[in-house]
Order: sequence, then structure tokens, then C-alpha cells
Amino acid sequence: MPIDVRVDAHIARSPGEVAAYMFDPHRDPDWITGIERVDPSAAPVGVGTETHRVAKFMGRPIDYVLRVVEHIPDRLLVMESVKAPFPMGVTYAIEPEAAGSRVRLRVTGGYGRVMHLASAIVTRQIKRSLEADLRQLARRLEPNTFDGERSHAAGGQR
Repeated sequence: MPIDVRVDAHIARSPGEVAAYMFDPHRDPDWITGIERVDPSAAPVGVGTETHRVAKFMGRPIDYVLRVVEHIPDRLLVMESVKAPFPMGVTYAIEPEAAGSRVRLRVTGGYGRVMHLASAIVTRQIKRSLEADLRQLARRLEPNTFDGERSHAAGGQR
């Protein structure tokens, strides 16, 4: 069974503001769970851009390179692995939504030999990681966010 994990959340910033942060590989360690190092291209992100990442997932180091295969400024970034221990695709999608943006993350791919044996556990962990990434992204971008919840004093809602 292949990996196909999707999560989404509302972020109270415009699509342009969210994309400026999310689509900048230099910021990956600030909001993506497990990223230890990023060696991004010097050029602006666009189709063909490759970014080398070193991460930890479930206690194991992962060294991989993602290439941008589709890019719509302020809306969509689709990347596929060109070097990785298993095939993967990563999609960031942003749409305008009442007073902010609907942000969607999707990870697709296959399992390496070891991960295939524990596919249900791996899929759950990927989902937890992506949910944590969205919470961290909100903390970084929303001025009234504390520990993943908006402050009631600032007029936010749970």
C-alpha cells in the first residue's frame, strides 16, 4: 500500500505571506518536523529547483533531494524525490479562505524495505509529523498564536 497522507489547516495570513514563508527552503528547519539541515539552491524556487535535506524520521536519518516539478507562485509547490531512500512526493497547496488561507500538505510515495513492514505505523507517524508542521507554521506566521491555539483575548476562536 503506497503512502498518501494529507492534512490541512487554516492560517490567518494571506496566501502570499504563507507562500513566501513555506516555499523558502531556508525556512524549512523552522517549521518542518525533523529537518536538521537544508542545502537549498541559491536561485529562487521554481520548476527544476533542487533542495538537499537531512532529516530524522522515527529515529532514523534520512538524506534526500527534492526537485520542484510544479510551481504556481503563492499557490502551489509540488516536489518529487530525485535522491532518497524511498520514492516520495511533497505538495504544499495554499488557497484563499476567510481572513487567511487554507494550507494543505500532502506526502505520497512508497516504502523502503524496512518501512514496508510497519506501513500502518509509518503512515500514522507521517500524519502526526505533518500536523505538527502545520501547527508550527501557524505559530510562526500568526502573531496571536500560542502553543497552537489563538488567544481568546485577541479575538481568536478555537
